[in-house]
Amino acid sequence: MKRSRSLATLESKLTRCRACPRLVDWREQVARDKRAAYADQTYWGRPVPGFGDPQARVLIVGLAPAAHGANRTGRMFTGDRSGDWLFRALHETGFANQAEASARGDGLELSGIWVTSMVKCAPPDNKPTTTERDACFAWITDELRSLTQARVLVALGGFGWDGALRLIRERGHAPPRKPKFGHGAELEIGPYTLLGSYHPSQQNTFTKRLTRPMLRSVFARAAAILD
Repeated sequence: MKRSRSLATLESKLTRCRACPRLVDWREQVARDKRAAYADQTYWGRPVPGFGDPQARVLIVGLAPAAHGANRTGRMFTGDRSGDWLFRALHETGFANQAEASARGDGLELSGIWVTSMVKCAPPDNKPTTTERDACFAWITDELRSLTQARVLVALGGFGWDGALRLIRERGHAPPRKPKFGHGAELEIGPYTLLGSYHPSQQNTFTKRLTRPMLRSVFARAAAILD
């Protein structure tokens, strides 16, 4: 319960954040100028908190909310093509009770896993600046501090990989050199195991750089490590 209250308090503070003017302007503009397919929906248009199991042993580290995905639904990887791939993989490996995530309140429940991002607001062109990345870093640091049972970090993409390494260093554990990102990369650092996966973006899935079996294998490996 203490962990749940800690994360709830963090979420309450995060969703009021207006620290980065460019990101605030963009997320709110997108929420006003809606995509035609979602014209009848009310967009979230705020920073998007992480979500999942407060007793998670696995932490998924993504880049940022999608403009018409999580910035619309208010839940990471929910309502976009990347999420379609991610939650299917989580369902197939026992971390999710269903393979789809369309909206908050859709019945999705995660077990043993927490989903978050390095940057909490949707950035223009999906490219946060280094200043925006650094301004957001305290939020994910507090998340990991509250997720006291987390031992496996799954980084989606190079941005997530670099962020996860920085996050682990912040917890007092550093590798002897900067390990190279790659799909299926695995590294033990202190009490943590870091796994790398290509991001399930349409750029990667359409080109088959990332396939469903490849993504599923990363989470199967995470489950095996915990066993």
